[in-house]
Amino acid sequence: MKKVLTIAGSDSCGGAGIQADLKAMSAMGVYGMSVITAVTAQNTMGVFGVQEISKEIIEKQIEVIFEDIDVDSVKIGMLSSSDIIKTIGEALKKYKAKNIVIDPVMVSKSEYKLLKDEAIEALKKFISLGELVTPNIPEGEILAEMKIKNEDDMIEASKKIQKLGAKNVLMKGGHRLDNCTDILLLENGKVVKFPGIRIDTKNTHGTGCTLSSTIASLIGKGYSIEESVRLGKEYITEAIKNSFSIGHGVGPVGHFVDLYKKAGVNYE
Repeated sequence: MKKVLTIAGSDSCGGAGIQADLKAMSAMGVYGMSVITAVTAQNTMGVFGVQEISKEIIEKQIEVIFEDIDVDSVKIGMLSSSDIIKTIGEALKKYKAKNIVIDPVMVSKSEYKLLKDEAIEALKKFISLGELVTPNIPEGEILAEMKIKNEDDMIEASKKIQKLGAKNVLMKGGHRLDNCTDILLLENGKVVKFPGIRIDTKNTHGTGCTLSSTIASLIGKGYSIEESVRLGKEYITEAIKNSFSIGHGVGPVGHFVDLYKKAGVNYE
């Protein structure tokens, strides 16, 4: 079994962060492991507090994993400060981590800032470690320092992010009102478009975490970047179609659709 590591924050309601990552990894048939960078207090209504983990404990978590286990791929999520970004970057270089997928988490769906302003420049340098970077449009606008209004802008922004050192860039289009096509810019300059469908649901908590973890799992299993993105897109689409409510706000996606069906779960 392939082993995939997530380095991200914890979501107390289980819909995003490392909890979503581990669910997606399990659904992909890989063994998921975690390095926790922060603990958040959140539910379906929003994020209400964040406590960073010390950089010493973050470094130690990475150290003990890599010194004992062969890690086939790494997914990076919430990194809230420049100190944490620097610590993780140095550790990943030390252990020659491979197949790194970076989801540049900046703001939660409830508009809670998860990345400090002082850490933006550090994140721009950090993404050069990534085999793939997966920004949504608001994140892409910050990284590329430009407005993104259409597919041409998405491609141009991806090229600018590539110039920061990212090998491959997946620009997610879900924030556009007229279209939700995702665009993949590959290392060789090839542009691949993944048309999407707008699904009528409010329950989209953890979609970015889930997609990036799915892609990291598939890359770890030996799939190409393009194939991993295609299969990841198919998985997250089904997960959103089978999302459900657990509270009063934005509910999670259905990570284990097949298992839920087998178990006779009715979550309508």
